[in-house]
Amino acid sequence: MADENQLDTGADNASEAQPTTPGAKLRAAREAQGLSIQDVATRTRIAVRQLEAVERDDYAALPGIPYAVGFARAYARAVDMDEVAIAADVRQAVNNSDMGANRYEMFEPVDPARVPSRTLAWTAAVIVVLLIAAFTIWRTQLLTPPTGEQIAQEEAKPAAVRPAGVAPVAPAVQPVIFTAVDDVWLRIYDEAGERLKDGLMKKGESFTLPPAAKGPMILTGRPQALTVTVGGKPIPPLGEADRTIADVPVSAEALLARGTAPVSATPTPAAPAARPAPRRVAPRPTPTLESPVPAAVPATSPPAAAGTQPTAG
Repeated sequence: MADENQLDTGADNASEAQPTTPGAKLRAAREAQGLSIQDVATRTRIAVRQLEAVERDDYAALPGIPYAVGFARAYARAVDMDEVAIAADVRQAVNNSDMGANRYEMFEPVDPARVPSRTLAWTAAVIVVLLIAAFTIWRTQLLTPPTGEQIAQEEAKPAAVRPAGVAPVAPAVQPVIFTAVDDVWLRIYDEAGERLKDGLMKKGESFTLPPAAKGPMILTGRPQALTVTVGGKPIPPLGEADRTIADVPVSAEALLARGTAPVSATPTPAAPAARPAPRRVAPRPTPTLESPVPAAVPATSPPAAAGTQPTAG
């Protein structure tokens, strides 16, 4: 009888010594391998204070239910335990506590060390909101019709003065042709927003604007890849290279108002100017030494006779 009581007491002590909670099981496995809590933190890249909370089964000290389960699974992998069983024990412990009733999460990270930070998530959300707002504003400006004031200003512009008695002559419709010098995406639409041309134009492809188009405009990101002619006359580029242009009028009247592109021509070499005839310069006289002027002969002195020697005075 005494032996049976001793056996029962030993079984009770063994059951009490066996860890029952997930945190106690993880701590026992760590101590059995001779690891410190810092060793587990190094393996899992989880803070020591959060691993200590997992060992204490203090899940309220963790950021949320998914983190509690994720930290426990990472801890189990680090000490060679069944992470699925540990995760199930943690979920059951959380559901039995007040934490499960007050904090509900929709996801569970597989590896909590790789979960994006809250700052990164907020930054991405702000960028998305800004992009949506910018697209909405651009779309609104694209589809907004002209106001009555703008129409009145256009109608108030003075018409060209013509002689009396001469009937106005309807201007001939000049074809507007767009030619792609390189692959380019564009959209041509009228004032009602109807798309006349939308898509990619291959190099060498041309598009003729319908003559009945009302208030046609263009949108493209590479205006330098297009050449535009009105009635065969080249038009200057519609915008700067690699700069997006939008709501640029492309009717024949609007394009002609921009002027025509200068036509490059090979200049004709001018004839050489005639060289002037050389001017004749008279030779300058060579300077000579002047001979001394002989002394004047006295008038009273008779000329010496031939063959006579002058006598000294």
